[in-house]
Amino acid sequence: MKQDVFFRAPAQASQGSGSSQSLQSSVQVTPSPPQLPNLDTGGSEEEALMRGGSKSFFAASRLLPAAIRSAAVDLYAFCRVTDDAVDNSGASPRVMAELHERLDAIYAFASPISPEEWRTPLEASQKFSEQLRALPQIADRAFARVVRAYRLPKKIPLALLEGFQWDAQGRRYETIDDVYDYSARVAGTVGAMMALVMGVREARPMARACELGVAMQLTNIARDVGEDARMGRLYLPRLWMREEGLDPDAWLAQPSFGPALGRVVARVLDAADSLYRRAEEGVGFLPRRCRPAILAARHIYADIGRVITKAGYNSFDQRAVVSGRAKLQRLMLCMPAAIMAPRMARGHKPLPAIAFLVEAAGISMQHRPPRSVAEKAGWMVDLIIRLEERERQSRSSVG
Repeated sequence: MKQDVFFRAPAQASQGSGSSQSLQSSVQVTPSPPQLPNLDTGGSEEEALMRGGSKSFFAASRLLPAAIRSAAVDLYAFCRVTDDAVDNSGASPRVMAELHERLDAIYAFASPISPEEWRTPLEASQKFSEQLRALPQIADRAFARVVRAYRLPKKIPLALLEGFQWDAQGRRYETIDDVYDYSARVAGTVGAMMALVMGVREARPMARACELGVAMQLTNIARDVGEDARMGRLYLPRLWMREEGLDPDAWLAQPSFGPALGRVVARVLDAADSLYRRAEEGVGFLPRRCRPAILAARHIYADIGRVITKAGYNSFDQRAVVSGRAKLQRLMLCMPAAIMAPRMARGHKPLPAIAFLVEAAGISMQHRPPRSVAEKAGWMVDLIIRLEERERQSRSSVG
């Protein structure tokens, strides 16, 4: 699996293949948390990974505030590099063990920023940058900065690694719920981490962010049916294929497009569209300056599904692509709409597949930096109380 927005890009083995001619989009589109100073930037390499791996996310990310975009680029770089390591090794036990060791090292260095460090931010940042030099990989150092600044729970990137391993081991997905479980790991995890970076503080908008990741992954699956099949991979629900008279293993041995396969792809896109609509309910809970990028990414990915639909759901013989002009239109149209986005009614229960991600993010959400004046005042009072309690405990231990 190659990472795309939330995230799978074209499988490299099929790039340049004569059977993978691009279908240019004909779709008609109608017109922060505080951070310590970053003294260890390697942005050019991380940004190159994003630009090469996901043109849709790269386009939408240009609308993010600078600090959030920098964190998003660092986050993407780590996800992409680890995914490549798994793919290139066939998820060998040695490489998986190394990735877990690297993640352990990142979290050993990236302890949360303490109240004391906020009093001397420059010195704290210099010390942290010096410590990071012990991490040999640029992507690991970049991710460690994000983990430290935004208190990313370790359980979330661990789930990401689990999804990579499932992918490389050829796990079989019998039902749409199985596909949701997979998508939650390889894409919902990134949605959860991005939500924490953008300052999400409530469970329901966190769930919507994870579901947006799942929706994007479903779009990727529908788009890459042909490429995946030529690599011996199948992510469509096998039960749905049998319901259309297709034997999944026989089809994978001799893959081809037909009306039955098109109906399965249509069902996957319907599932994605349902999650896109749910995800849009969470946009109003994001900081205003973050909303245009996320809403644009949501619509650009949904446009991929519309291109597939216009092609008669045939993503086997051609690859659906949204043109640069259509992306630019989306970016322009989403800016005013996103800024004015209201906080919509929150009636949906989280998709069961992403419930564990919302739970894992809960502790970090309790520590998100406050935004409103009332939140900041309450945060300062809590901080003073904690410091006074710590000082009393220190005096009692000395006495």
